[in-house]
Amino acid sequence: METARLLKEECGTIPFIYRAGVWKPRTSPDTFQGAGEEALGWLMEVRETYGIPVATEVATPDHVRTALFAGIDYLWIGARTSANPITVQTIADTIRKTKRHPKGVLVKNPVSEDAALWLGNIERIEQTGVPVIAVHRGCNHQPCWSMAHALRIAKPELPLLIDPSHMSGNADKIAALLSKAAELGYDGSMIEIHCNPSSALSDAKQQLTPAQYRAIMQSILDNTRDISERELRWLRAEIDELDDRLWDTIAARMDVSRRIGEWKKTRGMAPLQPQRYQEILSLREQWADQHGLSREFAKELFDTIHAESVKRQE
Repeated sequence: METARLLKEECGTIPFIYRAGVWKPRTSPDTFQGAGEEALGWLMEVRETYGIPVATEVATPDHVRTALFAGIDYLWIGARTSANPITVQTIADTIRKTKRHPKGVLVKNPVSEDAALWLGNIERIEQTGVPVIAVHRGCNHQPCWSMAHALRIAKPELPLLIDPSHMSGNADKIAALLSKAAELGYDGSMIEIHCNPSSALSDAKQQLTPAQYRAIMQSILDNTRDISERELRWLRAEIDELDDRLWDTIAARMDVSRRIGEWKKTRGMAPLQPQRYQEILSLREQWADQHGLSREFAKELFDTIHAESVKRQE
């Protein structure tokens, strides 16, 4: 109730839905799982006291029926549930059969980077006739811009929100992600907010206070965004993401090279093994042929990486 009160005060004219996980699917059974059905009454108290629409996560047909008959306005399907199209279909079937329909359903992307699965889940819910809002939460604390871009292209009119809290796992990174989302033309955000994050029972590190949220949003709203280059920004976001993965992969390769060097030293082997070099180079040249790239480019790139790997082994 305190978080709701502060949000109402801080957000001013910014419209929002107050959402809370009544049934909280957690990785470990020893962590906080939500307060259960009793908490639906707390959400309804928020709505009645402050006039704010409310939402909660559902993962089973029983969740759907219980939440809707309690009066919940919006449902959301989490990333773990979104990974299973059979479960999403049972949720869709239950929504269709239940007399009380939600005002909308928010559908997060699956935990894996799978644009087709995300799109399929959205279409399953759309078939109920209930409005759908897509929520891009990323994968393994990475944005996965290409997945969101694919959804945007497939369904340009579908409202798309960003979930920077789960995308980063770190409250300090939320402002930058929200700014990026504004540049790309997202329609809103799903953010974890708490009146006192340090006392939160789950995900404390990725939560903002209402005042922090207000300051970030005001900064973004005060800066107009030129929409003429929006598609270019999407493509550049994909390039940036691929570059990050590329450099992370190179760093991981260097670490393995270091461990190989340690293994060779214990056996008196030289760091450079010409036969091994030729074998890998031949594979890279074949790869270049398959992808329409020049063998010269592949050899130059491989030689640079290989030379640094040898240094790590010395």
